[in-house]
Amino acid sequence: MWQRGAVTESAPLDVDLALLGGGGAASLLLAALDRHGVHDLRIAVVDPVRRRGQDRTWAFWGHPDDDLDPLLSASWQQVEVITAARRRVLDLAPLRYAMLRSGPVYDRAAEAERRLGATRIVAPAGTVVDDGTRVVVRTGGGPTVRAGWVLDSRPRPPARPGRTTWLQHFRGWWLEADRAVFDPARAVLMDFRTPQPARGVSFGYVLPVSDRYALVEYTEFSPALLTDSGYDTALTGYRDLLGLDPAGLRVREVENGVIPMTDAPFPARPSPRVVRLGTAGGATRPSTGFTFSAMYRQADQVARALAAGRPPVPAPAYPRRHRWMDAVALRALDRGGVGGPDFFDRLFDRNPAERVLRFLDGVTTPAEEVAVMNSTRLLPMIAATAGDAADRVRYRLRPTRSAPAIPAAVVGVSPAGAAGDAVPDGAGSERGTPR
Repeated sequence: MWQRGAVTESAPLDVDLALLGGGGAASLLLAALDRHGVHDLRIAVVDPVRRRGQDRTWAFWGHPDDDLDPLLSASWQQVEVITAARRRVLDLAPLRYAMLRSGPVYDRAAEAERRLGATRIVAPAGTVVDDGTRVVVRTGGGPTVRAGWVLDSRPRPPARPGRTTWLQHFRGWWLEADRAVFDPARAVLMDFRTPQPARGVSFGYVLPVSDRYALVEYTEFSPALLTDSGYDTALTGYRDLLGLDPAGLRVREVENGVIPMTDAPFPARPSPRVVRLGTAGGATRPSTGFTFSAMYRQADQVARALAAGRPPVPAPAYPRRHRWMDAVALRALDRGGVGGPDFFDRLFDRNPAERVLRFLDGVTTPAEEVAVMNSTRLLPMIAATAGDAADRVRYRLRPTRSAPAIPAAVVGVSPAGAAGDAVPDGAGSERGTPR
């Protein structure tokens, strides 16, 4: 099914810009194109699903923002990081932590699509052929699209396997209480009192919208997924740890998600006129799963470039040095050199909260990054750095292998700002939630 114009199914549709995928990354891009006045391009959106309603939640930190603020469900100036030993309250000023649900994002994108005069093709994108001058996209059931540029936010495996590959996977309950049990002025960013897996790290978090309504979530960073009953057991245990009486609670919604945490490469420009966005374009931070902020930056950079008549190619989502630090941190966690709760506890204990959050978003200076690295345990990180360097040499000498597919899952809320187009299109910083 496709809409707009008098093109027949057998006739190709010629456009300047084709968007493949319609999740978070594409929705933010449509809004950015409209915001920056890019109304003179022929645009097609190719996606088999029309995104509507609340199918995921993004949480992220940043300064108050005139663009996103009208869409937010809640925001907090204070958050808690909790370990077995202590409860730390962090003042995020001048930043704040914010929650954004998908419904308003999709609504804004639909309005932008209308104002841009875009053609919507409700069909899956198939083969994509780039000859360096035009890109031909064949669709399943819709017209063939010929585009000057293709922006592709569909899930894609990495170019090759990572040296370390974990998953950020989670389940969250939207809980409504009979009485006031949540503190709407403060969110729980990471609560490490949850039972820790043998290999990996787990934590809970709480994002209150009011004193009677909040998202309560259980998250793991680990190599393998849990069963459905495993997530429910863990989430029930966290609810009880918070002292919430199940008799006075109702589960209004359930959100699940899986986000890749890997040092494997995600090429952001696989061919001259194809640009990948979201997780497929490297927007997911390997060591944390944060995606949303990088995804938002990508959309804004693409729109600004098109408004100025430049190619729609955003800057790398994270500096090269950050990807190296992520690889080392992942290796240290995976090999047991550092424990997850201890790693994050030391970061927040020895740095201003604002610095840690900007570091996790990939926008700190080299001097700030030295201070952050000095917060970690030195010997395990040195060992992880040496091991990572040796593995890089081995990878250069080894024939390229195809990367395994990342498990598909319903993507929704994710801890600490992870939300983005992840697994599938859209997970997710940018997790379904916090990032």
